[in-house]
Amino acid sequence: MGRLCQTDGLTDDQTEILKAVRQFVEAKILPVATELEHADEYPAEIVEGLKELGVFGLTIPEEYGGLGESLLTYALAVEEIARGWMSVSGIINTHFIVAHMLLQHGTEEQKQKYLPRMAEGEVRGAFSMSEPGCGSDVAAIKTKAVKTGDGYEITGQKMWLTNGGSANLVAVLVRTDEDAEEGASVYKKMTTFLVEKESGFGETAQGVTIPGKIEKMGYKGVDTTEMVFEGHRISAEQILGGQPGRGFYQMMDGVEVGRVNVAARGCGVANRAFELGVAYAQTRETFGKKIAEHQAVLFRLAEMATKVEAAHAMMVRAARLKDKGERNDLEAGMAKYLASEYCAEVVQDSFRIHGGYGFSKEYEIERLYREAPMLLIGEGTADIQRMIIGRRLLEDYKL
Repeated sequence: MGRLCQTDGLTDDQTEILKAVRQFVEAKILPVATELEHADEYPAEIVEGLKELGVFGLTIPEEYGGLGESLLTYALAVEEIARGWMSVSGIINTHFIVAHMLLQHGTEEQKQKYLPRMAEGEVRGAFSMSEPGCGSDVAAIKTKAVKTGDGYEITGQKMWLTNGGSANLVAVLVRTDEDAEEGASVYKKMTTFLVEKESGFGETAQGVTIPGKIEKMGYKGVDTTEMVFEGHRISAEQILGGQPGRGFYQMMDGVEVGRVNVAARGCGVANRAFELGVAYAQTRETFGKKIAEHQAVLFRLAEMATKVEAAHAMMVRAARLKDKGERNDLEAGMAKYLASEYCAEVVQDSFRIHGGYGFSKEYEIERLYREAPMLLIGEGTADIQRMIIGRRLLEDYKL
């Protein structure tokens, strides 16, 4: 284990958890990741192993059957897992966001109903904001929930659900115009529903269809899907928190911690790309010496390592602020933006170090090269992060 991505001030429990996760990554993920990724095969055995480690309940409080660990512990665990295979960290991320939203915004009945089973991995979470025509413009969603007696009927189409097929609990953001006061902001016309369904594809619940996996350039293995609602009947008790009109703010809270997760993934992938690059540079020879001895490659390695360290430090700061209960949208946005951009750059530099072999599917860097771009758009694009960062800076430095 190299000196990059070390974190000061960890407790003994955190150190032991991260050691166990790293050992699992080395033994169970890295040896099979490229083969499973090329086959676009869901990592069922890896997921079962992570359940046994308690990763699915890492941040869920002990009273609900989890380990009660911090966002920092979770982020560092994600960093380790993404170092092995980023798709696996995506499977955990959506589950974690739903658990966080339930913990922070759910009723006590909802917490008791879902969190213990989520901690065991029996209930697997996914969340859904985006739609085919809105992308980062969340205010433009069209999926609606219309009142029908004691409940609602949901109709519309959602897009880009990570875990859309394997999950059996989906937090879905929809419009509830009828529940809002006249003239209310569009953001107060949105509600998060907790939609239960069966795992798999096709009609997975009454009025709910998961058409199939979306074919992607990278980020394979994990199922990314659409979700189509055609008059799905749902009880008002399935509104997160019990009251309509709070969905946008609940989802933004979930995305905020999700951005720390994406930053952690970027750190993990970048660290792995550096490891591959620095190892290859010490074995490949050109012009009578190892390529690591050529100044051009040596400088490239120095820049790569510096970017990995900078991204890790910013990710840790964002997680620690959230754990203190402080506002961290600026830091989370900065961490996500920097880590994803640096990850893409470090992966590309490692690819360049590998030369022609980097283009071969036999080398792991080929997989990382296709995975890194997803981090540039996941949990808000780079441009969205810059908007968030800029607006928050103007708040803090207002004349």
